[in-house]
Amino acid sequence: MATTVVTLGDFQFRNMEVPESIGFGGGQALVVHRLVGGQRVVDAMGPDDAPKEWRGWFRGQDASSRARYIDTLRKQGRALTLTWDAFRFSVVIATFEADFRRSYEIPYRISLEVIEDQTEPITQVLGGSIDDAIGGDMSTASGLGDLIGNGPLSSALGLLDSAVKGVSTFANASTAVINGVLGPIGSVLTRTNQLIAGTGNSVQNVGTLGGVLPNTPIGMASSSLATQVVAFNQLPNLYSLQNVVGRMRANLGSVAGAGRSVPVSGGNLMDMAAAQYGDASAWTGIAKANGLSDPVLTGLQTIAVPLRADNAGGLLGD
Repeated sequence: MATTVVTLGDFQFRNMEVPESIGFGGGQALVVHRLVGGQRVVDAMGPDDAPKEWRGWFRGQDASSRARYIDTLRKQGRALTLTWDAFRFSVVIATFEADFRRSYEIPYRISLEVIEDQTEPITQVLGGSIDDAIGGDMSTASGLGDLIGNGPLSSALGLLDSAVKGVSTFANASTAVINGVLGPIGSVLTRTNQLIAGTGNSVQNVGTLGGVLPNTPIGMASSSLATQVVAFNQLPNLYSLQNVVGRMRANLGSVAGAGRSVPVSGGNLMDMAAAQYGDASAWTGIAKANGLSDPVLTGLQTIAVPLRADNAGGLLGD
C-alpha cells in the first residue's frame, strides 16, 4: 500500500507510516431464535464492522511531533474520517501506542473503532440486477403471506406487490419512487412484527402442553392446544417473511443513494431529520420511507433514512 493515500481526519500518513494492508469487513449481528423441535430462525440485525488496525513507523525530523499529534487525536476522542482508495469510514481512535526509540524513529500501533461504514456500497454484480433481487424477494414474500393466511398482512403484501410492479426499473429510480415502495414495506414489517409478538405470546403463555392442567375443561384444553399448534407452525414463516422484506428494504436503501438503515430505541423522526438534513420539518420523508404517520418512535426498530430530504406533500395523514 506504499502508493495508497491514507488519511485520518486532517492527517495524511506518508512513507513508512502507511501500513502494508488495512482490513475491511467484519461480522453480522445475529439473533438466534431456537424453536421447539430443534428448529431455529436466525435474524440478521446489521453489520458489525471489525476495528481498523495496523502498524507503521514515524521516521524523519518530525517523527515525534507527528506521533504526538495522532496521540492528541486519541485523547480528544472525537469522530474522524478514515479514507483510503475507495473506502471511507467514520471512526474513533480506540488505542494508539508508540515506542520512542529515537526522536526520528518511532514505531506505532493503532486501532480504530468503526462508527459507520460510509463506503459506497456495491449493489450489483454480473449475472443479476436489483430488479431481479426485488422481484424474487417479492415473489417469496407473497408465497409466505399465503402460507400465513392473515387478512391484514395479505392486504399489506398486495399493496407492496402493486408498488413493486409499478416501477419499471429500480436501477436509476428517484428517491420519491423508492420511497413509494419503502412505505408499503414498512407497513408489511409492522404487521409482521405484530404477528410475531402475538404468536410468541400464544406459545409462551401456556406452561403445560395444551394447557391441560388438573380440573381444566377438555374444551378449553383442546382450544389452547390448537392455538399453540397454529402459533408454532406460524413462527418460522413469520420470521422468514421478516427477513425477506427486511432484505428488500436494505436493497432499496442502497439504490440511487436512497439512504441507510438506523437501529433506534425510541426517539422521534424530527430529531433524525434535523441530524440527517439539518431540517426537522423533513421528517415526513423518513416517515413515508417507513410507512409511518407519527413522528414519535417507540420500542426497538430499524428506520430507513433516505439520503436526500423528501418532504413533498406536507404532513402525512393517519
